[in-house]
Amino acid sequence: MTIRLGLQINNFTYGGGVADLFPTVVAQAQEADDSGFDTVFVMDHFYQLPGIGTPDQPMLEAYTALGGLATATQNVQLGTLVTGNTYRNPTLLAKAVTTLDVISQGRAVLGIGTGWFELEHDQLGYEFGTFTDRFEKLGEALQIILPMIEGERPTVSGKHYRVQEAMANPRLREHIPLLIGGSGEKKTIPLAARHFDHLNVIAGFDELARKVDVLTRACEDIDRDPATLETSMLVGAVIGDGVTPDMIPDDFKQRMVAGTVDQVAEQIKTKVLDAGIGGVVVFIPTQTVGYQPGQVTALGEALKPLVDA
Repeated sequence: MTIRLGLQINNFTYGGGVADLFPTVVAQAQEADDSGFDTVFVMDHFYQLPGIGTPDQPMLEAYTALGGLATATQNVQLGTLVTGNTYRNPTLLAKAVTTLDVISQGRAVLGIGTGWFELEHDQLGYEFGTFTDRFEKLGEALQIILPMIEGERPTVSGKHYRVQEAMANPRLREHIPLLIGGSGEKKTIPLAARHFDHLNVIAGFDELARKVDVLTRACEDIDRDPATLETSMLVGAVIGDGVTPDMIPDDFKQRMVAGTVDQVAEQIKTKVLDAGIGGVVVFIPTQTVGYQPGQVTALGEALKPLVDA
């Protein structure tokens, strides 16, 4: 598994009608497929998120959309950044990701996290609870999901989930890459060190070097080579002539870059890769200007040499 250059498609408001929506998603994924990206992600949400749009704006269900993208791409890995564990029974999630792996001919990635968007839970009837509750649920869910996707038949009688000899067939691969998002130093990072292939670090640029140090220690504490746990950061990239970092709102300055494609690439190198993070997942804000053909291609071509260096 390698995730060094990913594209996240996090917005489905493009200005046209609903009939044009998924073809626009496909166009972005195909640009990524052809220009050096190794992975395409969608968000696992049912409502659009604050800071991107309003809750009633279009949001596709993640695994249905990924199944469609599997038939429209050839090379990129496909996954969520990241699945909210609270939204699906663990056995259903295991079936969804193994099915995606079969459809895509071995390109599925299982991204997972605790879930956090309270409005979705409240309005759609999912139990939210405290962060401790959700983290406990995630730990229990992993006892079911991980064996299932590796071909085992777990029986678990836990506080939150009960399964008996649960199966996930068909399966294509012995191991589907596992990704978790977060940067909690007491829970998430140690969990990543124990079970995951990849950690998408959710933190500001100024926190990355410290998070890398914490991750290194967490791996060493369990005698794992830190180099075997890949890392990335999700970064917003505002691209255009005359666009400068000063135009980024203060609340987003630690997680977004802006400028020409070459300027954006240089900022990502300086702020993310030089801090010790191994890769980058970018999203291009499209909610105000729509999808701009060629931007994904240009960004991929500028970033690929940096992440491969």
